[in-house]
Amino acid sequence: MKQNTTSRRSFLTLAGLAPLAVWGITACGTSGPGGDSGGAGTASIWSLTGAPGETIRKNSIDAFNKSNPDNKIKLTLFQNDAFKTKIKTAIGAGEAPTMIYGWGGGGLKTYAEAEQVLDLTDWLAENPKVKDRLFASSFGAATVDGKIYALPNETVAPIIFFYNKELFEKAGAQPPKTWDELMSLTKTFNDQGVAPISLGGQSRWTSMMWLEYMFDRVGGPELFNDIFAAKENAWSNPTAIDALTKIQDLISANGFIKGFSSITADSNADQALLYTGKAAMMLHGAWTYGGMKNDGGNFVQDGNLGWFNFPTFEGGKGDPKNTIGNPGQYMSISSKASEEEQASAKKYFADGLLDADEVTAWIESGAVPIVTGIEDQLAATDDKEFLTYVYNMAKDAPNFQQSWDQALSPTAAEALLNNIDQLFTKSITPEKFAENMNATLGK
Repeated sequence: MKQNTTSRRSFLTLAGLAPLAVWGITACGTSGPGGDSGGAGTASIWSLTGAPGETIRKNSIDAFNKSNPDNKIKLTLFQNDAFKTKIKTAIGAGEAPTMIYGWGGGGLKTYAEAEQVLDLTDWLAENPKVKDRLFASSFGAATVDGKIYALPNETVAPIIFFYNKELFEKAGAQPPKTWDELMSLTKTFNDQGVAPISLGGQSRWTSMMWLEYMFDRVGGPELFNDIFAAKENAWSNPTAIDALTKIQDLISANGFIKGFSSITADSNADQALLYTGKAAMMLHGAWTYGGMKNDGGNFVQDGNLGWFNFPTFEGGKGDPKNTIGNPGQYMSISSKASEEEQASAKKYFADGLLDADEVTAWIESGAVPIVTGIEDQLAATDDKEFLTYVYNMAKDAPNFQQSWDQALSPTAAEALLNNIDQLFTKSITPEKFAENMNATLGK
């Protein structure tokens, strides 16, 4: 397996998300009606440059084109920034590629409401084998108002609670199953001169992951669903205020390492705090496993890295198996594409995406594809315990909440990150946070 480190900025702006390799070197993409056509049935897709995702996607399309000469797909590659600018312009002008690669959530909602992408609900019902082999949990971010507008594909990247087994053993502690146990551990580790939790708070999105889990565990998926649907005063729901208050309780108890607001995640400084024994726990994306394996000496290889589910709250409404993060990447079909192009895209959806060779390629790169029935393949890897954990965590999740800054509009997402920063430095109260975020609903 190739072990490379990747920042979460790469993880979100790209799309590959391989947990061990390059969790995030994928693309968004498609190529459409205005593209250079190779025949009446030719469809188009745009993607990003960068390995290993670029090679895997190229091979997938090449194999499909060889087997389907009457339904060929044209691939065009772009650098990340150029892609993001070009795809928005193309969609707005009605000149999108046939297949629109993206990340679901807020961006997909915008496309769906503007009728720029096809409703795939009926087609998937008519082709159950296409849908049934994919993680059911991956369809949430592909759904708008109960209809599916994108096909989930590629790999999964949940957010995982990691811990340093050696520090826990020295403390005679066990991974916390409840919030009260987590709060108790903050005193245990502080008394031993060890930071309970590592956090790259300067990056802001790392703090967001805490709220995502806490909103779920305290209020259940419905809490954020109301926010996503722009329900009036949704951020002021009593369960939201409760979750916001509890995170400030953890901060007041010195749960996070001193100076967390000046630590960056993109530098992997937060990971280093865990594997060097300066912090006992860390909530972070599955993609950090590869970074810790690369940079942490023998920390991972010697079995000192552990992981556990996010704790539950007494009286909380969320299922302990619910998870958060990136449930997959997403492919839509442009409503402006011709019938022939749309037919080619659907054929690729049915026969090309995540076929056996592509699944194997993702696993060999260190990723967990969103396909059921791959347990034996994962068990044959060097990192079988971690990959199997990620696989089961994502596959079995009753609800897989997409990262908020992807689920919300760009305007709301930026306001969210700014307010999270203030919440974690305790410069605003939970009530003020909710008031500020209520003002972004529907924007």
